[in-house]
Amino acid sequence: MADVYMGTGRRKTATARVYLKPGTGKIMINDVEYKGFNEYFENKVWTLHAVEPLKTVGLEGMFDILVRVSGGGKNGQAGAVRLGLARALLTYNPDLRGTLRENGFLTRDPRMVERKKYGLRKARRAPQFSKR
Repeated sequence: MADVYMGTGRRKTATARVYLKPGTGKIMINDVEYKGFNEYFENKVWTLHAVEPLKTVGLEGMFDILVRVSGGGKNGQAGAVRLGLARALLTYNPDLRGTLRENGFLTRDPRMVERKKYGLRKARRAPQFSKR
């Protein structure tokens, strides 16, 4: 597989492996072909979030995109695809680093769900206090 550029992205508990291959703009997510990202993410905001790196560099429609995404929900998956796309673009052309970096596409979002503690209802929510 010559001329295939790969990038891995993570967000919350979602992981995405993104493969870019010079082509006509076909999109395959988890071995299913889609007309666009909005068909998979079903939400305009998540779709825009996922495709942002391609639009910023002006390379949309120039690559066939293969995405393997697992874990998390659609929101986390969109963030993972975004980071994966940006990293794959970086392997395609290292000169794009400045543009991708200043738009924040190469930064991994470190926020994770806080674990639940014993004696509490959720991570921080304590049971209701009763005086009597």
